[in-house]
Amino acid sequence: MKAMILKELTSLEENQNPLELVDIPIPVPKPNELLIKVSFCGVCHTELDEIEGRTPPPRLPIIPGHQAIGVVEKIGRDCSKFKVGDRVGVAWIYNACGTCWYCLSGQENLCDHFQATGRDVNGGYAEYMTANEKHTYSIPSNLTAPDAAPLLCAGAIGYRSLLLSGVKNNQILGLTGFGASGHLVMKLVKHLYPQTKVYVFARNESQRNFARSMGAEWCGDITEKAPEKANAIIDTTPVWKPVIEGLDNLQKGGRFIINAIRKQNTDKEYLLKLSYKKHMWMEKEIKTVANITGKNVDDFLKIASIAAIKPTNDIYPLEQANVALLKIYKGASKGSKVLQINP
Repeated sequence: MKAMILKELTSLEENQNPLELVDIPIPVPKPNELLIKVSFCGVCHTELDEIEGRTPPPRLPIIPGHQAIGVVEKIGRDCSKFKVGDRVGVAWIYNACGTCWYCLSGQENLCDHFQATGRDVNGGYAEYMTANEKHTYSIPSNLTAPDAAPLLCAGAIGYRSLLLSGVKNNQILGLTGFGASGHLVMKLVKHLYPQTKVYVFARNESQRNFARSMGAEWCGDITEKAPEKANAIIDTTPVWKPVIEGLDNLQKGGRFIINAIRKQNTDKEYLLKLSYKKHMWMEKEIKTVANITGKNVDDFLKIASIAAIKPTNDIYPLEQANVALLKIYKGASKGSKVLQINP
């Protein structure tokens, strides 16, 4: 099978082709695993973090990709949830221990033994992949494969971020950054909280125009002051500047959600500008998002099906995975990037 593989960590500034197209054997499913013929796989900013070494170290060489849609080709021993021919999706969570306090309380995303698809096990940038049946998901019939792929991470993690924000109808939600996850959060808010105003802070004018076209109440640069302070802000950027600037746009008692695996250190001088009185006083709160649970994925897919939440997609062939990644790296992306693998 064809696959795009990461052999070593590198800087995208220096190496714009970090993934190599290879021809390798089709994997064999282990007990409790499915073999999936991948049709589409979303491209995520997390892949950039893996490539440049900001996540826990990936197993190298590794096939990235954790937003995969495909068809069950073979079933490993002890599988009972799916049958050959079923259309399924695979998300970031591959497995967790299942016995610790976090797992037993429905927070397997915080498990010390959490394993990630495309980081700890091979992912969906390939014609075939194996997946843990427990963390494989049915895809609603009214969602096409390219539309469903970004929902498995960008959508599901956006949904978790919205839950953690505590925002309510008739309040104000801020979004810093407006890429794959941000534009799906916008669609989700319009469905769940139709009276909630959404303010978008983005450095790129094309992203601000995109947000306006989707119904954002106000759009501005990350450094601008919004007309009103937000009750909650969700940050999907990889840098510190939007956090410091965003906290100044947060209402008293508001919650700032950082939806990023790691922050880059290129602008760490902004941390020195953090003022307790200006940014944190009056019970403001910062909360981070770590991974997603299986329930997050299941629940969001159901909501997306009912509300017809679909991403705005740019589609690339598998061989152009590096091109798609570079678009995200340069911050010029609008909506989601998806690889077409087996039509």
